[in-house]
Amino acid sequence: MNAGGFAQGRICFLAAATPLAQEARERLMARYGDVGFDQATVVVALGGDGFMLETLHRVLAKPLPVYGMNRGSVGFLMNAFAEEGLIARLNAAQAVRLNPLRMHAVTAAGAVEEALALNEVSLLRQLHQTARLRITVDGRVRLSELICDGILVSTPAGSTAYNLSAHGPIVPLSANLLPMTPISAFRPRRWRGALLPSGAEVLFEIQEPDKRPVAAVADSYEVRDVVSVAVSLDRSIGAMVLFDPDQGLSERIIAEQFTV
Repeated sequence: MNAGGFAQGRICFLAAATPLAQEARERLMARYGDVGFDQATVVVALGGDGFMLETLHRVLAKPLPVYGMNRGSVGFLMNAFAEEGLIARLNAAQAVRLNPLRMHAVTAAGAVEEALALNEVSLLRQLHQTARLRITVDGRVRLSELICDGILVSTPAGSTAYNLSAHGPIVPLSANLLPMTPISAFRPRRWRGALLPSGAEVLFEIQEPDKRPVAAVADSYEVRDVVSVAVSLDRSIGAMVLFDPDQGLSERIIAEQFTV
């Protein structure tokens, strides 16, 4: 899907706190103008993937597309930086809608917290003791006991991030699958995770939470001392990300599978 129709002067430039990103923002604002977040038709995010995720979380509640330009390190979600031709690049950009995972966590104190994750929801042991988890998918217990350092459920877009580092599979955007990947599983020793339908509802229940406390993290939002965590894909909201032609997210995810 083409973005198209962005007028000069309706861009909101946001930048990470680094000098490189801030300097780029100043130059681009002087060249193209800048409007406030609420008046913009497009956001241009300058920084790395971490800042891009922050920006996408900010626009989840608004139908406001985000075009990233890399002023960080890896820049998997970003386009190449250039001062020239920005309006033409915005009008030619391809748009991808990313739906987040919704995390519903219950703590040992009885508090209920919800958060959204565009990359992954991860459960991590808090202390030296391994975590003990029971995994239920769509109301059916699939694994009565998993002893591990943690586990995560990722979106297809997030499958190249923490999921890949934990030796999980890369999933194309069109696959309608959610990777579930254990982190340093001890028992069952040979379990390597699962690929779930995108409509699956997952429930993690923490066993022995007093002895083996667990934290749940939705992207960068952390909830400690959880006793249960439910995870599902929320299709009712989403973030629109813009990529230069032939450099779209689907192509990047496929190419990542051949990176050595």
